[in-house]
Amino acid sequence: MKKRLYRSLQCISIICCILFPFHGNAQNGTRNEINIPDIRGYVTLKCDFHMHTVFSDGNVWPVTRVEEAWLEGLDAISITDHIEYQPHKADIPTKHNRPYEIAKPSADALGMILIRGTEITRDTPPGHHNALFLTEIDSLDTPDFYDAIGKAVDQGGFVFYNHPGWKHPEKTAEWFVFQQMIYDNGWLHGVEVVNGYDYYPLAHQWCIEKNLTMFGNSDIHPPITFRYDFSRGEHRPVTLVFAKRRSEEAIRDALVDRRTAVWWKNYLIGDEEYLRPIFDESVEIVNPEVTITGNGSAVFRIHNDSDIDYELLMDKEVDLITVPKNLTLYAGKTVRFTIRKKSQTVPEGQKPKEITGRKKIRIPMTVTNLYAGPNTGLDDELTVTVMFESAQAKR
Repeated sequence: MKKRLYRSLQCISIICCILFPFHGNAQNGTRNEINIPDIRGYVTLKCDFHMHTVFSDGNVWPVTRVEEAWLEGLDAISITDHIEYQPHKADIPTKHNRPYEIAKPSADALGMILIRGTEITRDTPPGHHNALFLTEIDSLDTPDFYDAIGKAVDQGGFVFYNHPGWKHPEKTAEWFVFQQMIYDNGWLHGVEVVNGYDYYPLAHQWCIEKNLTMFGNSDIHPPITFRYDFSRGEHRPVTLVFAKRRSEEAIRDALVDRRTAVWWKNYLIGDEEYLRPIFDESVEIVNPEVTITGNGSAVFRIHNDSDIDYELLMDKEVDLITVPKNLTLYAGKTVRFTIRKKSQTVPEGQKPKEITGRKKIRIPMTVTNLYAGPNTGLDDELTVTVMFESAQAKR
């Protein structure tokens, strides 16, 4: 009786997904554009390369995954249903290529890039691995793990290691002999540094040490709005791909060259060479020159044109002025911060030397939510100009 009831509920859920596709967090089907800037000749594409449908253990129809991603502002996705795990097969036939075939017309109509992919699923170890840019998936349905990975690579597939800390009791990433073998063979190309709500600092370190591509993906199974509350500003993890143009081929080239970063919660995770230009392109000092008269103060205004709140720690020594220790540059906002002329300490009986004229000043800082290393913020600086005027000259 319980089995029949469960199967009936499954069928109702699948029928609802087909008849009533996802209408998203936007009103009237309006797309929410993600505002993270392009950098130095690259287009910043927002991607999710790990998701599931009713053709494996997901709860939605393939077209729904395209609609969700388009409404949320993504540019490219891959539906990566499990090859080996098919819990809906009593109701949905096992056809590994069908999710892509069903979703492709909708993706084309919406201008989304849809990449054919799959998840090669084994117990941990060796764990789960995604393969992207496949020409067909059926040949990967083989019992031998190495044979499946090899067949993916033979098609030009790009293979990455999924949720490496999934089965670990403390969510610590684990690198097994299986990963080492396919890595040594040139068959392992990337790792999920973020999967869903989980960030794996150790996997982040692997990517740096082993020259692997960083991924951050949703691994979404239910409707996306069941997992993330968009009304509160939540979003799925996104792999940012820095591509030379907006195409599947350019995405593949970027992944091979490791030109990615991960947008997770309010963090950006990636190599410094990509995080720094994103920050620099996002932030502008509205009034880069201010005047301080005597021992007074002045106010700088900084505009952040991205969707990321940048958290600044300015706890290092600054010449001539004092600055706030902490500052948040809120997404899409202009914030202000006050600087003051630094007090001079001089020997008793001597007068402090008066500072006048235009001075260019470096303000060193750490952007604490840009992870250039595992749990390690990005060091950067702001450069400002201050005109120091004598209080007596102003009278």
